[in-house]
Formats: sequence, structure tokens, C-alpha cells
Amino acid sequence: MPTERARQTRGPAVPGRAEYLRRWSLLHGGAPATGLVRAWLSGVHVLAVPLAAARVPPAAVTVAGTALAAAAAWLALAAGPGGAAATAVALAVAAGGVLDNLDGAVAVLRGRTSDRGALLDACCDRVGDAACALVLLGCGAPAWLAALAGALAQLQEYVRARAQGLGVADVGVVSVAERPVRIAVAAGCAAATAIAPGQAPWALLGAGAWSALGAVGLVQVAVALGRRL
Repeated sequence: MPTERARQTRGPAVPGRAEYLRRWSLLHGGAPATGLVRAWLSGVHVLAVPLAAARVPPAAVTVAGTALAAAAAWLALAAGPGGAAATAVALAVAAGGVLDNLDGAVAVLRGRTSDRGALLDACCDRVGDAACALVLLGCGAPAWLAALAGALAQLQEYVRARAQGLGVADVGVVSVAERPVRIAVAAGCAAATAIAPGQAPWALLGAGAWSALGAVGLVQVAVALGRRL
């Protein structure tokens, strides 16, 4: 039987995936983790467990993810579509997206969620969304379409945050255009311009898909919140 000192040395047990998904849902107004979001969160849980066990501060993970997203946007704009730079952009966006989810996962697993951490995470998320839109622009998307994609993402999150500020605790919906989807589109476009340059207007397709999903997602969030106001 382990001694009390041994238990203290190991620290508290890190929650399993089911408990993590339950806590995530509670922190997101009871919204169920389904489909792509559930798959994404399940993968994030696997990566977050060692960080939580090592007691890495969630804020450090948040800042690192935002720094990678900003670096990806700068590189995409500086280098343009295709080549080794596009590969680096895709990897940076994907890694930044993983870290963006790891910070919240680490906080949830360690029981370190706080208003200060939530504010930092929300601000960094908005920077990350803008960076992903700039990646699409750097990969060759028309400026107006990249701006529309980015604006729809910001508007969806503003509507959600404003409703929560008005007292709506239960958002109750996970839209088709949540951050994992936006990150996947930006990273996928950068990778496509590197792997198959010139075979299709990848950035145009990516920005168009993001905009279409963003419009649908905005309606989903607005309708769900409108019923609760």
C-alpha cells in the first residue's frame, strides 16, 4: 500500500478522457462534444495528460500556441504559396492549433480553470483566428474573401461572448465552424499549396469553404442563443 508521501510525490491522478469531455462540456455551457470536435478533443486529451502530469502552466501553453500562429501568418505573407515555406506554415498552424487546445485541456485536467486564464485564452484565440485568415491570404486567397472568412469567425465568437455577458450560460451548440475546423482549413490549404502547387486554387477553395461554414456556424450560434435570450 503506497505511503502518504509517495502519493504526494506522484500528485493527484489525471482525469481520463470521459471525465475530461464531461468537464469540457460543462465549461462550454453544456454543449455536447460530438463529431469532429469530439475527435479533436480526444486527441488533445492524449497530448495534454503528460503536460498536466508535469504541472506545466496552462498560460505558457496558450502563449506558445499564439506565437506559433503569428509566426505562421508572417511566414505565409512573406514567402507566398508553395515551397518549403508553405510546409513550415502548415506545420506551424497545426502545432499552434494543438497548443491552443492543449492549454484549456491542461487547465481542465489540473483543475486550474480561472477567469484570468479564460480571458487570456479568448484574446489569444482571436489573434489565432486572424492569423489563420492571414495564412489563407498568404497562400493566395483573394483579400476580400480572406477578410470575409476572418470576419465571420470573429463575429461568431463575438455573438457567443456577448450573449454570455448578458447572462446566457448555456450556449447549447457546437457549430460547424468552431476553431478546430478553422485551423484545419488554414493548415490544409498551406499544405496543399506545398504538396500539389498549381493543381487547384487551394487558397480560394479554403477561404470559400471557411466563409460558407462560417456563415452557417454564425446562424447556428445566433439561433441557439436567440432562443435563450
